[in-house]
Amino acid sequence: MALQLWESALQAKASELHGDTWHITLTDSIEPHKQAHDWFQYISGSFARFACSLCKRSWMSKRVQVVFHFHMDTAKERGTIKLRRFKQKCRRCNEAQMEDPNFPVENIDVLIERLVEKIRMRCYKEDLGEKNRPSVFSGRVNGPHESAHCEACRLAVCSQAN
Repeated sequence: MALQLWESALQAKASELHGDTWHITLTDSIEPHKQAHDWFQYISGSFARFACSLCKRSWMSKRVQVVFHFHMDTAKERGTIKLRRFKQKCRRCNEAQMEDPNFPVENIDVLIERLVEKIRMRCYKEDLGEKNRPSVFSGRVNGPHESAHCEACRLAVCSQAN
């Protein structure tokens, strides 16, 4: 289901990608700051919700990191995007596992819009200037960011201060 939301948002913006075909895949194997030759990287953050698979507790985070690696194969007129969504674990469960974030559709749209801008600038050499569309945050987040439960903090990708 999650991949369908990302793919749908990407296809809604596909007209801006010069008629080339682009596809997105979810992966946990991306290492931030270590993209392969001819690949570009874009790191961003957004609001998301998490749910513990053990105790069913849910929580929100204002700044969940995502990293995109993208590459354009000009000979085949096809682009590939790899997406890693950084996880968090429940602070209440002793044996908690890292849980996937659930982004609101509006925020997926904003993240994809920003990504498409990066693709246009890096792969198609367009000068788009500066734009900044904020992500949507609805709700209240209590308490400080807990680095011990944040996968992005462990990998030095998190932009959230303690």
